[in-house]
Amino acid sequence: MADILQTIERYRALGIDQQIDYKKFYLYSIITHSTAIEGSTVTEIENQLLFDEGITAPGRTLQEQMMNLDLKAAYEEAQRLADRHMSYSVDMLCRLSAIVMKNTGSTYNTPLGSFSAAEGELRKVNVTAGFGGRSYLAHEKVPQALADFCRWLNNERASLPQNNILAAYRLSFVAHYRLVTIHPWADGNGRMSRLVMNMLQFEFGLIPTKVLKEQKAEYIQALNDTRDKQDESIFPAVMMRLHNTNLQAEIEAFVASQEAGVPQGVPQGVLQGVPQDITALIKQNPKITREELAALLHVSVKTIGRRLAKLPHIKYVGSGYSGHWEIIEK
Repeated sequence: MADILQTIERYRALGIDQQIDYKKFYLYSIITHSTAIEGSTVTEIENQLLFDEGITAPGRTLQEQMMNLDLKAAYEEAQRLADRHMSYSVDMLCRLSAIVMKNTGSTYNTPLGSFSAAEGELRKVNVTAGFGGRSYLAHEKVPQALADFCRWLNNERASLPQNNILAAYRLSFVAHYRLVTIHPWADGNGRMSRLVMNMLQFEFGLIPTKVLKEQKAEYIQALNDTRDKQDESIFPAVMMRLHNTNLQAEIEAFVASQEAGVPQGVPQGVLQGVPQDITALIKQNPKITREELAALLHVSVKTIGRRLAKLPHIKYVGSGYSGHWEIIEK
């Protein structure tokens, strides 16, 4: 675990977290990958345009885009709560869940009555999930289990040693595991558990952990192994390793951008996964418009036109919104 401390030290020494709009872009990346784990196909670039410009992504469903907008609103509320060091309670978690599920949550009718995921209400049904039909806690035990979780978490927060980065990360990972294992809601448990993990990290001043969509299988396997073996050391160890890997990748991307002469103060687009040059952006989305390029690169549409004129290996095929960019490989 000492590796993560060295990585964080280098990350901060390079001033990566001091770049313009760093927190915003990093948060957008967290949101994009968290919803991608639940099936969203919206990219980081598309979320940036959706969040900042209100530009919806063609080919993406309304449900996908509302899922991302709702999670953004939930993270903004979580940041406010973390800044105030608010105590955790069942009511607070249900209010956050209501924000996460505001526009995509369903109403369920059961023999015990109706409940709404969109209002953050606890489930009144038993659930199984994943391969092999893993059963979660019986619904009648959920309210007490969630209250016990909040009590445990508040006690752990109060007794956490100051400036102990590893202990703070471990607590956030164990809290994630315990909350998702209770599975308090009919939907949105994964997003909520990752949100609470990040919320604790906000409070402790840590670099928040992202679970990249490419790491989904390893992440879920770690949750399953922790539960099957009843060993709470497994999930934190895997999460620490994934976090270290992701931070190292961002360091490499940042160093490479500086060596390539990217000016200081230019947003790095979360550094990982959001390239900052026209060719890379077009490769990622051949149907991207000049307006979208301008918004992502923080320049005018006229500037984009001038830059494209100097890139003979890029040409636009077709006309209007039905056309697309093609890149002639050198």
